Amino acid sequence: MISKNQIGVAVVGTGFGQKIHIPGFQHHPRTEVVAVYNRDLNQAQKIADEHKIYYAYNELDKILSLPEVDAVSISTPPFLHYEMGKKVLEAKKHLLLEKPMAMNATQVKELYHLAQAQDVTAIADFEFRYVPAWLSLAEHLNNDYVGKTRLIKIDWLVTSRADPTREWNWYSQQQAGGGALGAVASHAFDYIHWLFGSISKLCGYLNCAIPERPQAGGKMKPVDADDTCLIMMELADGTPVQLSISSVTYGGRGHWVEVYGETGTLVLGSSNLKDYVHGFELFAAPAGKSLKKISIPKKYEFNQVFTDGRLAPFIRVVDRFVTSIDAGTSLVPSLKEGVYSQLLMDLTHRSHQQKTWVDVPNLEEFMANYTRS
Repeated sequence: MISKNQIGVAVVGTGFGQKIHIPGFQHHPRTEVVAVYNRDLNQAQKIADEHKIYYAYNELDKILSLPEVDAVSISTPPFLHYEMGKKVLEAKKHLLLEKPMAMNATQVKELYHLAQAQDVTAIADFEFRYVPAWLSLAEHLNNDYVGKTRLIKIDWLVTSRADPTREWNWYSQQQAGGGALGAVASHAFDYIHWLFGSISKLCGYLNCAIPERPQAGGKMKPVDADDTCLIMMELADGTPVQLSISSVTYGGRGHWVEVYGETGTLVLGSSNLKDYVHGFELFAAPAGKSLKKISIPKKYEFNQVFTDGRLAPFIRVVDRFVTSIDAGTSLVPSLKEGVYSQLLMDLTHRSHQQKTWVDVPNLEEFMANYTRS
């Protein structure tokens, strides 16, 4: 039995869920993991035993019927998010949803409106909004450090899928929501919107450098999900943005955001190819001066640093989730921000298929009128 002040959480999906969601919720003082879901009941029970979780099921409906479950986090593959998210919200449970949110923006929009209709909280797991160096970058931008922006350049080049012998799975399938666009650009689209504002148009190119991977047993199976994305964008204020993403770059430079403006330059980056949170540093320079490393204010530091860099910002996401539940409203980043990220992914696919620039609708107009084609 959990205490009155505690929020009982069910973790659905046990890949990223077991590595980050379970320990993250168990670390937060206001949340208790009371149930875990895996499609394999034996695996669900094994994970529950390992983490001292009371309930283990391979049926979502059983988890949602538990009175101890107040909220659900979903970190299953993306093609399962919409139907699972819909069931969670229909059961009047609060929802924390991993990115990519679903298979298209219309599905995410439906989940957003359903959460509102059911009067429950639904937020997205966009972790970069909570990383200390990123918060310092946001503060510099809010203080107009660079003045009018002239160019934003983003490189996110890692080795996570560079080995062609890495086993084929759902990530290799476009129709299952796999690929670097969903896994990585979903984050980038959110932080571009957060830091720099709305996008007016974009032009995308997607590539699959490794067209087949081995299944268990060694048989090769085709891959159609992208592993490299090159995207040009124009912000609503006219600023050009260049985004280069690849998960197959041996010796890639890591993750870097460069902001060039009329009065200064800001560069945020990490060369860590194994942990996408650890290692970020911020550099700044007034116009005409050399870049110098900026000390990150103590107010942004994590209370605790973990071996896996993803855990500390996720705990801050959990805190935001708890605050939203207490406030009775879905605070930013809610599923509305998830809609925008997903919309930009949809439009990147469209641009690639049509080999042309595409206009990005205003988010408010999309929420009301836009239909994915």
